[in-house]
Amino acid sequence: MTSPARRLPPMSALRAFEAAARHGSFKQAAAELAVTPTAVSHRIRALEDYLGLRLFDRQVRQVSLTPAGLQLYPVLQQGFDMFDVAIRRLVAPAGRERVTISATNAFVAKWLVPRVASFRAEHPDIDLQLHASDAVVDLASHAFDVAIRYGKGPYPGSRSEVLFADAYIPVINPMLPVRSHADMAASPLIHFDWQKASPDNPTWTRWHAEAGIEWRATQAELRYSDESHAIQAAVAGQGIALLSQALVADEIAAGRLMQPFGPEVSGYTYHLVTRAKSHPGAAVTAVMDWLRHQVPMAR
Repeated sequence: MTSPARRLPPMSALRAFEAAARHGSFKQAAAELAVTPTAVSHRIRALEDYLGLRLFDRQVRQVSLTPAGLQLYPVLQQGFDMFDVAIRRLVAPAGRERVTISATNAFVAKWLVPRVASFRAEHPDIDLQLHASDAVVDLASHAFDVAIRYGKGPYPGSRSEVLFADAYIPVINPMLPVRSHADMAASPLIHFDWQKASPDNPTWTRWHAEAGIEWRATQAELRYSDESHAIQAAVAGQGIALLSQALVADEIAAGRLMQPFGPEVSGYTYHLVTRAKSHPGAAVTAVMDWLRHQVPMAR
């Protein structure tokens, strides 16, 4: 029995949509794909015509995903990411082990990348591949060896263990004249948008409630869809951000950010996750041990 033929839009249209959704910009997508912004726009319009759905809200110098676009984007992103991982493995130099770690964009940029040099010093014969995506990857696909997931758990179908718990703290560029709660009204609050709404999310609304401070609905705000962008906005002095203590630790140590006051609010927990139905090989075990040793204070 033969499988039915897949009815899919042109790959060029899907790639244009995924890149534009990831960057939030037709111009940046065009630069990545080495085409013009007009070509990206035409390909996405053709995809919308094919589906009979609008995928982007188009505004001057800005595009945002519609509900249909938000539904399609993570599926395509994970698919293209898996293509990338599989192809890289196929062309990897023979005789070297490669381990792929999947984690959120912010965790990869702010926690994993600064620590990669220590792994290479300990394990020069193992290549690390870092996969950054806010979409939850399917470890059963065998494209990924280890995932670091942020949440409450549990994660059915996987082996998981607590790596460390997180907390969120108010941070600013030290040059910003904010040193007390009374100074807050003069500076914008920097937010990043959580993918899933929950009262447990460490948001400014929850922080105000736990601090016993009245929420100022008129206070200026800046919103980012990616936590690493919110961190960079805080470093640039754009306002006061409520951010992961783990992800801003290096910025605080370097003096680029400071915590002017409390309280801190509890975040979620980072879990180390692997496939349930397979035993990790020596290379994956070495990576997991290295990850555990990066957080001795949490163990």
